[in-house]
Amino acid sequence: MSVATTSTQELLETPVLKSAISKASRRLMPMLVILYVVAFLDRTNVGFAEAALHVDKGITAGAYALGAGIFFIGYALFEIPSNLLLNKFGAKVWLARIAITWGIVSSCFAFVQDETSFVILRFLLGVTEAGLFPGVIMFLAAWFPNKVRVKMFAIFYLAQPFSQMIGAPLSGWLINIGDQVPGIAGWQVMFFVEGMLAVLAGIAAYFFLINGPQQAKFLSQEEKNALTEVMALEDTVKEESGPRGVLASMRNGRVWYFTVIYFCLQIAVYGVTFYLPQQVSQLTGQKVGLAVGLLAAIPWFFGMFACYFIGKAANTVARRRIWGTGLFISTGVCIFGSAWAGSNHLPALGIIFITLAVCSFLSTGPICWAYPTAFLTGSAAAAGIGLINSLGNLGGFVAPILRTTVNEVTASDTGTMGVYALGVLPFLAALMMFGTRVFKNKADELLGK
Repeated sequence: MSVATTSTQELLETPVLKSAISKASRRLMPMLVILYVVAFLDRTNVGFAEAALHVDKGITAGAYALGAGIFFIGYALFEIPSNLLLNKFGAKVWLARIAITWGIVSSCFAFVQDETSFVILRFLLGVTEAGLFPGVIMFLAAWFPNKVRVKMFAIFYLAQPFSQMIGAPLSGWLINIGDQVPGIAGWQVMFFVEGMLAVLAGIAAYFFLINGPQQAKFLSQEEKNALTEVMALEDTVKEESGPRGVLASMRNGRVWYFTVIYFCLQIAVYGVTFYLPQQVSQLTGQKVGLAVGLLAAIPWFFGMFACYFIGKAANTVARRRIWGTGLFISTGVCIFGSAWAGSNHLPALGIIFITLAVCSFLSTGPICWAYPTAFLTGSAAAAGIGLINSLGNLGGFVAPILRTTVNEVTASDTGTMGVYALGVLPFLAALMMFGTRVFKNKADELLGK
């Protein structure tokens, strides 16, 4: 074990560092969660408008699938440049800019006229939101030591279930309210209001976020020094065991390995998320609206608790590998189960399987991100984390197209075969997660065995 690692572990036990971490968590995490809540809401609320867009604007299932997925093409193209710019300008300015611009684009969905404008806006939404998620991952890696980082990732990931837990009923409610206003469609009100929430969140982020511990007025000088010292020691360990620079990071085999794992994860996430309102509607026989929104919130409610408690439990190298492998297997099994329950007209069982799938894939995310942030730092982190997130998120592009294509090829009226197709890749991710046991680097010593 290196001197740097020993010193880091000793520092983690000091009251001053514990105090600094606690204060930083209370100050920074709520704002980061709010940002991702509105981000996830604005990228997935299109699921509530699918049927209405077909009726009002003639947007077909194929065009919807293309629009839902093309978000991730824009996202992937601008992810690494955005991450490098964040590394240059700092999170305070860049995360605020991202939120404000994507909020404006999201509000413009209220004025969609046809398939072309729908697809273009979805692409622009991906372009403007690019860099938010990996930017926050980099931000957390700069603020919190490796030992507590999985827990912080888990808190940040709470934004996903919380967004859907409140967002599903909110979207349904806004649609119901808007439908009562003459000359305005409910889906238009939903897009405009939820887009403006992102603009307000971006403005707030500028005033609440701080680029680094030394600029934090809420920390004492002793706390600033302790946190800065431990992060510097960890960076030294990362430089000893990981790639240095942008090009080295993008050529690194481990970076690509985790890109594939994250791609499989996102297939499951968006394969479920984009179609959850419709799947609940089919299971229950109810029209998409407030009632369906409330039912669609159930999986995210339980997912929020699963994400937090599993994130706390997976605090060593061995534990995160075991949890990650098991959760990927659970994701695949439960996606299969939800399709089977739907085809056999078992709505209660279908919602249970969907709930367990959501709990599984949500809890896997923080574990996945613990690996690359343990060996990437500086510009290598900006490029590597951006690459993993951008290419991995292409799973969100592939998922709706894969589901639609399989349903068309197999002539599946209920959509069961398309869901089965989405459930295959989590099993590949499970094998790869188990295979992380072959990776050895000095940064892993910070998590313990």
